[in-house]
This record gives sequence, structure tokens and C-alpha cells, in this order.
Amino acid sequence: MRTVYLGTSEFAAAVLARLADSPHRPALVVTRPDRPRGRGRKLGSPPVADLARELGIELTQPDTVNDEAALATIARARPDAVCVCAFGALIREPLLSAFPMLNVHPSLLPRWRGAAPIERAIMSGDARTGVSIIQLTEGLDSGPVCAQAIEPIAADDTYGSLAPRLEAVGADLLIRVLGESPPYIPQDDALATYATKIAPEDRVLDPARSAEELERTVRALTPHIGAHVVLADGDRLGVREARIIPAGGPAPGELSFEGPRPVLGCAQGALELLVVQPPGRRAMSGEDYLRGRPR
Repeated sequence: MRTVYLGTSEFAAAVLARLADSPHRPALVVTRPDRPRGRGRKLGSPPVADLARELGIELTQPDTVNDEAALATIARARPDAVCVCAFGALIREPLLSAFPMLNVHPSLLPRWRGAAPIERAIMSGDARTGVSIIQLTEGLDSGPVCAQAIEPIAADDTYGSLAPRLEAVGADLLIRVLGESPPYIPQDDALATYATKIAPEDRVLDPARSAEELERTVRALTPHIGAHVVLADGDRLGVREARIIPAGGPAPGELSFEGPRPVLGCAQGALELLVVQPPGRRAMSGEDYLRGRPR
């Protein structure tokens, strides 16, 4: 099947790599414009753009995918289907209706519609997640589903360990759908939950919550976003790995530096900070952080 691929993120790039090695290799890749990145704010290409160039696939980066010029560019590729994965911008008419559009979404829809389904599944303590292939519609990830695959979430899964598995599942599922064209089944909107974008407040390890909740937050935001505790002087101490202490920790709200590693007292239990990242420095063990911390 002749395809065009719309995607932007590292997740989308991993799916593209597998799709390009299949009988449904895209004739065209569409991604977002280059943006300032990093501390130097130098222009950088999206991961999908870098991979498309590496693979030798025609690439376009329109300011908006919804204008007539972008639609004409896609039409010239004569796609039988347009595949979308983590594009990062709303796709509207007339593009929505111009071609069959398949969206790769890393959750078991209708659970976790929205921008951060992998993170929200881990943060909520879900035992499983997966990938859904849906028909793209104007609603937020609300189109009918033609295929799903389940992926368990292990007790020690981070975003960094779970996302690659979902990338592989999503790519394989998309390729199967392109080859088989299974029927679509409407979602039950009454069961929908929403994975809102990770906001600054989501990254703060608030000791008013339980240690179990905070440990899940650390795993959900590692390594790509990062969680942190706020120190007494207002600095942010990044937390890359943590462990629950069910009982016997410091008082709720207290960050103790008395043991071999920092420990944050929480509303229920305590959180031992195993790997931390001080401002402007590399990640290090909690032991190394305490050894170098001024007394």
C-alpha cells in the first residue's frame, strides 16, 4: 500500500523506521518545522525529519499541515493511506477527509486519549497499556478503532523502558492493519479518560502525596522529562530513580540527609532518592550526592 507518514517525536521516528522497512514504505514524510532546542536555542530538526533524510525519503516541513499547499504536496504522493503518529499538531479538514487516515496511539483507547498516554498510564498505576490504531477524526483520539495490542506495565517500568516496547508494538500493528484493512469499531465515549500534557506542577514530587504515587511519577518522567523535589533554598533536585520506604521514614514534608541517601517523608510512607541530578550537574547516586553536599 502506498503511504504518506505524518510524525514528529522520537516515538514516531521509531515507528517510521519499521514502516520504511516494510512493503508500505512511505513515499513522503511530513513533520513539524525545525525549532530552537537546548540551552543554546539553536534550530534543530524533529527526530522524524532526521530519520527521513537518513532513509532518503522525500520530506516536507510545512508551517501548518492544514493549508492548501500542504494538502497539494501530500496529494502528489498519491497515498492509499496517510499514517499519523505523534505528529504534535491538530489535523483538520480538508486533509482529514481527503485520504484514509490511520493514527497510531500508545494506549488502549478509549483510556488515555491525549498528549501523554504513556506517562499517565504509569503515573496512575495501570497494570497494562498498549497501542490502538484508529481512524483519525476531528475529536481528540476519539475515532473508531480497527486494531489494538496489549502491553503489560511492569512494576519497575519507566517511560524509557516502556516506550520502546510500545514503539515496536505500534509499528507491527500499523503494518498489519495496512495489509489486512480490518473493520473499525466505535469507541465507548463513556469510558474515556484523558492524558493531559505533562505540566510543570506534574514534575514536582509533592510530599503531601503518598510515596507510592511519587515513585510512579519518577518512573513515568524518566528519562525524558524528569521529576524533582524542591530544596529549602528553592533549588530543584532532580530525581531519576527512587524507592518506597513503607514505614519509618522522616516526618511528612521533611527531606532527610542523615542516612546513606536522601529520604523524603510523604503523606504515606517515604521516598528514598536513589539517583538524583543537582542543578546544572550530571545524574549521580544518592550516596555521591550526600558525600559532596555542603554540611
